[in-house]
Amino acid sequence: MVGYQRYLDRVPLRSGQRRFGSDNKVEAERARHALSLAESGRRVCVVSSGDPGIFAMASAVLESVDQGPEVWRSLDIRIVPGVSAMQAVAARIGAPLGHDFCVLSLSDRLKPWEVIVKRLHAVASADFALAIYNPISSERKWQLAEAQAILAGYRGPETPVVLARAVGRSDEKIMITDLGRFDPGLADMQTLILVGSSTTRSLALSDHREMIYTPRTYGV
Repeated sequence: MVGYQRYLDRVPLRSGQRRFGSDNKVEAERARHALSLAESGRRVCVVSSGDPGIFAMASAVLESVDQGPEVWRSLDIRIVPGVSAMQAVAARIGAPLGHDFCVLSLSDRLKPWEVIVKRLHAVASADFALAIYNPISSERKWQLAEAQAILAGYRGPETPVVLARAVGRSDEKIMITDLGRFDPGLADMQTLILVGSSTTRSLALSDHREMIYTPRTYGV
C-alpha cells in the first residue's frame, strides 16, 4: 500500500501488507514508486482521499505512466471510484450542487495563481455554483480572501456559503454562512468550501435544520 501517511493510517491493517507512507507534497514520487513496485510483480494499492480522480492520485499515476518507461503501459491499472469531498459535504447540507457547478483548487503549487484568478472570474461571471478545494494552507493565507473578493464582484452578499471540515470523521464541523459574512480565517487545508450560484437557496425545516439547495430550474 502506497499513500500519504495520514490516509494510510485510516486503512485497516491486514497481514502480509507492506506500507509505504509519504508526505502530502510528493504525489509524483509516490506514483512512480507505486508503479515501480507493480513492475516488479507486486500487487499495489495507491491510497487516495475522496474520489481518486478528483484532485487526487489517479491523475498522478497516469501522468507518471505517460512520462515513464514503456513497460508501465502494460501494467493492469484500475481506478476505483470513491465519494469526493464535495459530494459528501453536499449530502450533509442538502443539494447545493443540484444544477451546473464547477470545482476549483486554490492551490498554486501545480498551477500559477494567475490561472486560478482567471478561472474564478470565469466561474463567477457564468453563475456556476462552486466547490473550492485546498482553500488555504500555512504557506497560502491570503488567496482565499482574494477569491472571496472576486466572487463578491459577481454574487450578492446573501449568497450561501458552506465551510465543511473533516466530513465523515469524528471531528467533523460544518458551518453555513453567506458571502458577505464569510470569514476566510475559519478555513484550513482540510476545509472544503461550497459557494452557491445566484439561484441557490436556504431552506428551514420543521426540525430546525437548515438545508441549502440549488433548484434544477434556472431563472424561474
